[in-house]
Amino acid sequence: MNHVTKVTALDRDDAKRALDVLRDWAMRADPAEVAALDPAIARLLPDAPLGNYPDLKRTYDPHFEVDADYKASLPDLQNGPASLIQGEKAIIQHVGISNFRLPIRYHTRDNGDLTLETSVTGTVSLEAEKKGINMSRIMRSFYAHAEKTFSFEVIEAALDDYKTDLESLDARIEMSFSFPMKVESLRSGLQGYQYYNIALELVEEGGVRRKFIHLDYVYSSTCPCSLELSEHARQFRGQLATPHSQRSVARISAEVAPDQCCLWFEDLIELCRAAVPTETQVMVKREDEQAFAELNAANPIFVEDAARLFTERLKADDRIGDFRVVASHQESLHSHDAVSILTEGPTFRATSLDPRLFSTLIHAG
Repeated sequence: MNHVTKVTALDRDDAKRALDVLRDWAMRADPAEVAALDPAIARLLPDAPLGNYPDLKRTYDPHFEVDADYKASLPDLQNGPASLIQGEKAIIQHVGISNFRLPIRYHTRDNGDLTLETSVTGTVSLEAEKKGINMSRIMRSFYAHAEKTFSFEVIEAALDDYKTDLESLDARIEMSFSFPMKVESLRSGLQGYQYYNIALELVEEGGVRRKFIHLDYVYSSTCPCSLELSEHARQFRGQLATPHSQRSVARISAEVAPDQCCLWFEDLIELCRAAVPTETQVMVKREDEQAFAELNAANPIFVEDAARLFTERLKADDRIGDFRVVASHQESLHSHDAVSILTEGPTFRATSLDPRLFSTLIHAG
């Protein structure tokens, strides 16, 4: 004879009674019995010790040494199988680390060396079927070259190393630092150090390597319209008036043309000075301040003028390939800035801009 057991839906009260029975049994049972049935049951006991939970050490052992077997046993999720990937299995163009800092020695045009604190960004491409990368390998690869005097050739060697370590196709290194250059005042003969934000960038994409230099050049811009209006007030009404001028920043991004001689940091800085000579001053006495007023009056520029003046000089230098000029005149008349972007070649053309691009040109001094 077949026996049919009738199953009815259980409600919350049924679950509560079952839980009480389970707790009652667990409180009287041996912890080993509880663990054998289900270790999670021990967590249902209020204020009861977890007898099936290991008693972990709570002290740090400074003498523990990692041998090969122990190291091999460590989990490595970033190098796990594709089944661990979360989200879309898509190629990531850049993944890595940003702003790890260390002192780097750079060679200067006059055969001197400078050691400067440098912020390094290192990234690689990641194939769609790979879970991730070991970020520390980028740092280890870079540190292997950190004691050398840096040039693009040394950066290439570092990039080669971490491309090999991470088995990646494309890669990028960017090194940012503040470069000091001694400048002389306009008339008093005093000297002081001007600091320039510079970044060196090496990019490999599709087997092609390209080198870039980025420079922030800080200058004063006197508004031509304001200058003319001020002179009009003097001439026709005998009214003292001053034209408005403001601290301004141009960010020059230039590709170093392949097979050309070295483009020194100092060369690019002097190129900018030749284009727009009203660079902000370091050491100033009264005669220098007067000279700076005269220099500004001799070189009034709108932001459009600035972009074109920089472009004229950049195009005339054979060492420079594609480039971009981003200029920001941080108005003293208006409560907004005047900005312009001019690009040469396809490298820096962009339909969309980073919404914070211009805010990064604010020069804090």
